[in-house]
Amino acid sequence: MYQSLAHFAQTWGLLFFIALFGLVLVYALWPRNKGKFDRAARMPLEDDGGPEGEPEAGDRKDG
Repeated sequence: MYQSLAHFAQTWGLLFFIALFGLVLVYALWPRNKGKFDRAARMPLEDDGGPEGEPEAGDRKDG
């Protein structure tokens, strides 16, 4: 029983993860998603003022 279950999991599990990887790759490279990923890539570089009440790292006056 264990041998057949292990063989099934190894064979079909591998095929499942290969198919899942292919779907993720297609989603990531789909032209319609380019704008969304470009905005997400620029998000850490944009200055949004930081949390209210907390000075940004460059705005501190103690040093």
